[in-house]
Amino acid sequence: MIRCISPIDGSVYAEREAMSHDDALIAIARSQAAQTAWAMTPIETRVDLVMKGVANLGEMNDEIVPALAWQMGRPIRYGGEFGGVNERASYMANIAPEALSPIEIENSDAFQRMIKRVPQGVVLVIAPWNYPYMTAINTVAPALIAGNSVVLKHASQTPLVGEDMARAFHQAGVPEDVFRNVFLDHQTTSDLIAIGTFGFVNFTGSVGGGRAIEQAAAGTFTGLGLELGGKDPGYVMDDADLDAAVATLIDGAMFNSGQCCCGIERIYVAEVLFDAFVEKAVEIVNNYVLGNPLDSETTLGPMAQPRFADLVREQTKDAISAGARACIDPAHFPNDGGAYLMPQILVNVTHQMDVMREESFGPVVGIMPVKNDDEAVELMNDSNYGLTASLWTEDRARAEAIGDRIETGTVFENRADYLDPALCWTGFKDTGKGGGLSVIGYHNLTRPKSYHLKKV
Repeated sequence: MIRCISPIDGSVYAEREAMSHDDALIAIARSQAAQTAWAMTPIETRVDLVMKGVANLGEMNDEIVPALAWQMGRPIRYGGEFGGVNERASYMANIAPEALSPIEIENSDAFQRMIKRVPQGVVLVIAPWNYPYMTAINTVAPALIAGNSVVLKHASQTPLVGEDMARAFHQAGVPEDVFRNVFLDHQTTSDLIAIGTFGFVNFTGSVGGGRAIEQAAAGTFTGLGLELGGKDPGYVMDDADLDAAVATLIDGAMFNSGQCCCGIERIYVAEVLFDAFVEKAVEIVNNYVLGNPLDSETTLGPMAQPRFADLVREQTKDAISAGARACIDPAHFPNDGGAYLMPQILVNVTHQMDVMREESFGPVVGIMPVKNDDEAVELMNDSNYGLTASLWTEDRARAEAIGDRIETGTVFENRADYLDPALCWTGFKDTGKGGGLSVIGYHNLTRPKSYHLKKV
């Protein structure tokens, strides 16, 4: 069984039977058969049907928001994910005709030469629970628009999300065999990848999960997109807008209980601003309300599972034992316990501590003073991960120059924890490989096919 244990109260919120290997093969064979006709459907029709499916998701938002709270703990006050889903799908829909059009090399009396973008076939999307609709739509929408059929396997923590998306798209007119939601266990998923069932696999999740998928795909030449762990840094320079930097970076560290792919997990502050930054950060965090996500007053809900919270507790405890100082008084958060984890700010931290090196994925952040840009760059690069980095300065040239030196997939100036659908969403080092959204997202979800046509 695929079972969702609610972080709200530890109850079984939903459970679904996992498909057997043979049933999965039958279902995917139908998706493969349906893909040819879907690819021959005019792109305008594919775009229209996908965007109708997205609109249907928006109509379901009132039921989606509390269901998300029950499944993964995000407070209802934040209203779900439809804004991001619509922004990303709309952008990919708008650029599709140009992004997928043939690259014409020559069209003369003698030759027509061009490169077409053709679908990969069946695209498997393995989506995570932390932003379950937005992370899924990143691949689902452009994959369908590009003429692929899609098989969506959602995380066991958010099993209802895949059902919601399938219902929305089927009601819009996307054929059931073209967009299919499945419930699969890890072994069956690996077995299907290992026999080359899919043309492309997109996975968002842990480094260990990414390695397992690469191992399963070895020798099949299946295309892979892997967005894995992160330990994203923020750097506040001496000329930064301090209030804006504190507000954005602390929100980036704590929102969604720190369970954000590109959340801020470590902050480096110019020495001259360090004390003021920490003081303002503590004031913000002390005003959070930890509690039941179904309560509209709650600003910080539980983590998705107690074991995730325990990992962050262990990192925090080890850091304090090694000399770090905790800035947040537990008295402000009496609900701490189990999946409910109080937020914490740590100072006197070093890169010998796991809390500054290993992914936390929870509401804790370490803050260090730095003497100059060189020290900040060295510390930001002292990580196995590379998803985003957030730079705070009024000097655009300085930000770009530092950004050129950082080992990361995305560089932000005066912004954090945001995904711009016009830019390639990509990682470096243990954060993974490939790229989603933007025109490059379409390149990964299709393959180039060259035409050399001679007129005789």
